[in-house]
Amino acid sequence: MLQWILFFTLTWNALALEISLSGAKEDFQNFSALHMKNQNPFVCQEIINDFKVVTKIVCAFRKKPSVKLKVIQNSFFKIDNIIKKKIFFLIITPHEKMKLYPVLFDMTTDITVYNADTQKAKHWMVVGYKDTLPFIKEEKKVDTSINFPFTLVEDMIPYVGSLDIKGNPVHLKRVGDVTDYLKIKQLYKDEEYVKCLELVEDVMEDFPNSLFYAELLYYKIRVYSKLDDNDNVIEMSKAFLREYSSDENVPEVLSLIARGYSVIGMNSDADYFFDRLFSEHEASEYAKWGYIYKGQMLEASASFINAVKFYTRALNETQDVTIAVNASYRLALYHLTNEERKESSKFVLKIINTSPEFFMNDLVTSMEMMYNYADNGDYITAASIAKAITDATNKSHDEYERLVKDRGIWLSKAGDKLKALEALNAYIAEFKYGTYEEVVAIAKDELFFDTNDGNYTEKLSAYNKLIDDYANDSIGDRAIYEKAKLLEEHEKYEDVLDFERIILTLDDEVYKDIGNIIYNSALGVMTKALRDKKCQEVLDLSNDYNITLSNEWDNGLYDCAMMGGDYLLAKEITSRNIKSKNIAERKQWLLRHIKVDFSTGNYSEVIDASLELIVLIEDEPKSKYNEIYRILFDTYQRLEEKEKLLGAMATIEKIFGNDYVDIDRYVAVMSIGSDLRDDTIVLKYGEQIMKIQNASKSYAQSPFVEFTLYQAYTNKEDLQKALNSIESLNTLELSASNRARQKYLLGTALSKLWRDDEAQEAYQEAIDIDPSSAWAKLAQSAKNI
Repeated sequence: MLQWILFFTLTWNALALEISLSGAKEDFQNFSALHMKNQNPFVCQEIINDFKVVTKIVCAFRKKPSVKLKVIQNSFFKIDNIIKKKIFFLIITPHEKMKLYPVLFDMTTDITVYNADTQKAKHWMVVGYKDTLPFIKEEKKVDTSINFPFTLVEDMIPYVGSLDIKGNPVHLKRVGDVTDYLKIKQLYKDEEYVKCLELVEDVMEDFPNSLFYAELLYYKIRVYSKLDDNDNVIEMSKAFLREYSSDENVPEVLSLIARGYSVIGMNSDADYFFDRLFSEHEASEYAKWGYIYKGQMLEASASFINAVKFYTRALNETQDVTIAVNASYRLALYHLTNEERKESSKFVLKIINTSPEFFMNDLVTSMEMMYNYADNGDYITAASIAKAITDATNKSHDEYERLVKDRGIWLSKAGDKLKALEALNAYIAEFKYGTYEEVVAIAKDELFFDTNDGNYTEKLSAYNKLIDDYANDSIGDRAIYEKAKLLEEHEKYEDVLDFERIILTLDDEVYKDIGNIIYNSALGVMTKALRDKKCQEVLDLSNDYNITLSNEWDNGLYDCAMMGGDYLLAKEITSRNIKSKNIAERKQWLLRHIKVDFSTGNYSEVIDASLELIVLIEDEPKSKYNEIYRILFDTYQRLEEKEKLLGAMATIEKIFGNDYVDIDRYVAVMSIGSDLRDDTIVLKYGEQIMKIQNASKSYAQSPFVEFTLYQAYTNKEDLQKALNSIESLNTLELSASNRARQKYLLGTALSKLWRDDEAQEAYQEAIDIDPSSAWAKLAQSAKNI
């Protein structure tokens, strides 16, 4: 018999699949035998068509290989493989005919064989042939036949089985609780916890003396824990630990009862069982679960540092991926809460690389983490979580489309342009008319035009090439626009104006700011001309681009000088105009002159010129030069002429009323009153400040103004108003120290008004808000009086 053999082995984890393919001849006809052997039983099944012909054989394995298996074939078989839902399948299709047989017996060791009808075996054989099945004769089974075992032994002692005391055969019935126990295990594995609990209770009631009673109680505890019924977890666990103290499941039960106590807030009881778990079963993986549960308990008690120690210990000591992922998730959350995003990201990426689907366990928290990273610039981590979620979901999920979009946007912001382009294209392909179609298109466009991260010269060259390559195309138009912006950003204003004719060919509905780019560039060229004293060029640009300038050259030159900080030139210009016979021009140039002197610190000249300007405008209640009163006030303030400040403030108040622009000036005057211990001044301007703040809903001067008013009212023994001023701070956000101060002063005011109970309450609030502050200590002293 001619024979050839192909033999190879595929191994992974604790599983080894051995496949051998052999060929031979029998009665001048070729045939082939395929043998598949595994350490654990596996399923193989023939697929038969309507003509009773085997068209396919499928074998399934619970574990998948670590390397991809290539297609194997000969003249009788083709052996392919696929992975679906984490199940590894071998698919055998025939080129001729084939037949599947389970190989249950080893004829070198087994002395008894029988015809076995099975769906699982550790060894299967497939025979491939053309016409006649070689060596094997198949006979049609008769339904009424008896399947006697065949024993290949010449001498064998008769055996009748177990007998009772009277010599009668003992008949053993199948025990019902065995079947139900297997169902319980399967229901728990399938996460059918309610059904599992119901069946456990039924079995415990029907079989109170079951040999599986410990296992039933064990599963009951596990189910209650999954259902978060911690009271029952505790009750059942106590019974289990009392009755089955040496059971192999004790470590897990200890972890669950400790967790149950911690969740309901009975930490001392939880600690007792945690201690037992850690000391008696330190090597168990459930001790590592215990570290996580203990960390959660500590975290709930605000003992964050200790909680982190237990999470870290669980991560470092476990060999279990699920425990490691849980610990990493808790550590990532902790560091993120403490704004240690770089450290937090390390743990997130560990989860991504190991078990990305874990983020689906608490989707709300995972998405909050994701957006926290994105909002704070860690786009890589945010995009990684988004991919983990989208990989575990599909279009039917509410957040799916947005997450696909966000991932692409975040990758583009992170600078990972290849992955960003892939992600953005994935959105476009999956959501042709999606909600975020425009946003994604813009992001992709920006990515395209941002691929060159070079300097100005390199970018300009890239845009010129795009303009040439994509003329009369949207890409070419965008390149024109980007080139114009680039020139403007680098102050190449003359180049922009040279490029103006081409820029104006763009659609201004799409590129809305091209007019601004041209106008700003013209203004830039004009500014340079002013700086270079090219007056005629300034006038030409003003006409060509409708840029408004003063009729007097000095106006433009003055503006240019002030803009460039050339105060000598500016003062030279103003000095030759402040004596103009034209009163309107004199007022204008006086104000400009004053501004130059104020900017250069010539305050004595500011005062003289200001008084002259005031004489010219004093009969104009709404003069456009009224800002001189504010400049004069600011000058007096810099010269620390406090008495003149009061008069200047009265004038500002008269002309401008209670204007928020002047609030700092009111504060300055109130501070003078405080320094002079003049409570009348303090109260007058403090109340004005309060009115301005209330009108504008802006409280930039709080709580300074309220504290100052409080002291002034107290000095004048107007205790009710003192109380009102300090109570007005109740609705404002304050630092802990200021809030403690406010509550202490509130208590003092209430105490003086004989409202002792309220005072005591205010003092206590001051103590609670900032116990270490001086105000808390004053409040404590006041309480003790």
